[in-house]
Amino acid sequence: MFDLGPMVTVLLFAAVLLASGLKILREYERAVVFRLGRLVAHRGPGIIYVIPLLEKMLKVDLRTITMDIPSQDVITKDNVSVKVNAVLYFRVMDPSKAVVEVENYLFATSQLAQTTLRSICGQGELDDLLAERDKINAQIQEILDAQTDPWGVKVVLVELKHIDLPDAMQRAMARQAEAERERRAKVIAAEGEFQAAQKIADAAAIIETHPSAIQLRYLQTLVEISTGNNSTTVFPVPIDMIGALMGALRGKA
Repeated sequence: MFDLGPMVTVLLFAAVLLASGLKILREYERAVVFRLGRLVAHRGPGIIYVIPLLEKMLKVDLRTITMDIPSQDVITKDNVSVKVNAVLYFRVMDPSKAVVEVENYLFATSQLAQTTLRSICGQGELDDLLAERDKINAQIQEILDAQTDPWGVKVVLVELKHIDLPDAMQRAMARQAEAERERRAKVIAAEGEFQAAQKIADAAAIIETHPSAIQLRYLQTLVEISTGNNSTTVFPVPIDMIGALMGALRGKA
C-alpha cells in the first residue's frame, strides 16, 4: 500500500512556504524588493506577495522623521566659542534610492546635518547667529536637501534649538543691553525736552501776535490758584499796569 505521509508533508511544507510570501504593509510603509539580488519596483501599501527563496524585502517608513542634532562646538567668525544644537525634520521620498544609494540613510543624514551645522554657524559672527536664525535655518535646510536628494530623502525643516554662550560673553551682552537701554532713555528725554521747547516757542509766537491771549492766561492762572484749600492770598495786578510798565521798559531800552 502506497504511503501518503511524505507527500502530505511536502505539500504542507510547500503551502506554508507559499503562504509566507504574503505581507501586509501599512499606509506609510513601502517594501523594497530584491529578486536574486537585483532591485525590482518597490511595493505597497496593502497586501503584497514576496516570492519565497527568490525575493528579499526591506521595509522603509515614509513618515516624517524627527532627529535631534547633538550640540556642536562652533567658533564663529569673530572668534567666539559657542555650542549649538538643532532639530531636523526629513522624510523618505524614494524608498529604492534610500536603500540602494546609501548604506544607512538615517546615520548618513545625521552625520551630514552635524557637519553642515558646524560649517554654516562658523561662517557668521555671533550677532548674526543670534539675530538671523531663520536665515541660518533656511541655509542649512537648502544644503542638506541638495545633498540628500540623491538618496531619495527630502529635508523638510531645520530649526536651531539652543545656542549656549560662555558666561563671560553673557555678562558682556547684558552690559551692552543695559547701555543700549540707557541710551534710548536719554534720547527719548532729549526729544521730550525739544518738543516742549518747541511748543513754548509756538505759544510765545501766538502771544506776540495776539496780546489779549496773555490776559486770558493771566485770569485762568488766578482761577487755578484760588481753587482748593489754599492758604495763599493773591493780589492781582491789573494787566494794563503790567503792559504800561513793560512799554516803559522797552522805551528806556
